[in-house]
Amino acid sequence: MRVARRRYLPTLLAGLVVVPLAGVVACAPDPIRIVSLSPSATETLFAIDLGEQVVAADNQSDHPPEAPDEEDLSGFQPDSSLIAEHDPDVVVLANDVQDARGGRIIANLEKLGIKVLLQSAPGSLDELYDQVTRLGEELSVQESAKALVRRIDSEIRSISAEAPAGSKGLHYYHEVDTNYYTSTSKTFVGSVYALFGLRNIADPLDRAGTGFPQLTDDDVIEANPDLIFLADTECCGQSIATVRSRPGWLKITAVRTGSVIPLDDDLASRWGPRVVDLARAIAAALR
Repeated sequence: MRVARRRYLPTLLAGLVVVPLAGVVACAPDPIRIVSLSPSATETLFAIDLGEQVVAADNQSDHPPEAPDEEDLSGFQPDSSLIAEHDPDVVVLANDVQDARGGRIIANLEKLGIKVLLQSAPGSLDELYDQVTRLGEELSVQESAKALVRRIDSEIRSISAEAPAGSKGLHYYHEVDTNYYTSTSKTFVGSVYALFGLRNIADPLDRAGTGFPQLTDDDVIEANPDLIFLADTECCGQSIATVRSRPGWLKITAVRTGSVIPLDDDLASRWGPRVVDLARAIAAALR
């Protein structure tokens, strides 16, 4: 069985040494084997020098290009048996969802002797930094993790500091999909916009306090944002042309002035090292 081999082999071989002609060298422990079921975690793992130890990643982990994404691995509908086939020591995931085998995925993986690190979507940049730091501590790459946090924070603050003074106070709408779901300032993405002094039209409309309210045509038209950011360009084919064709949207300041900005869907939904690229996209729209 996988668990028996990986957990008891070090004990059985504790006294074994390799004896080359020049002397005696103790056997080095096997590198930790990691399975990532979160695209955001996959990107972070590679950024903190653990890419070679990621033996498999979920089917949405398409960055960096060398990430070993597996078609049969899903972070939304995980299967503990399929995950165990990759012989992981650690599994990193974003949600404790239902296992295809029944029960919750975290409990089932832990029953197999596999350590689980839960890295849910952070609500702010500070929470992201804490998450990266914890990942580094748990996987013994503390210095790489701290260096990544310092780099992200430094670059984002430098980018936001160069934004035109006149852009502060502008209202924006961030579109997640064509059903008008959006994210408020209390989300990770919203916290990036806040660095530029932008005001989110969704904040007063999030009556349930989820951070991801569903708005209506009338909500957006009435709020009359100065900027519209589209995070549904790839998933849903949205563009300034499709926005202009929506009934009543030509009244909106952002549409009339051409301030409708397409974003890379992934950059606008993942938390990790490429948040710097999201900040650059926002900054470019303000120039």
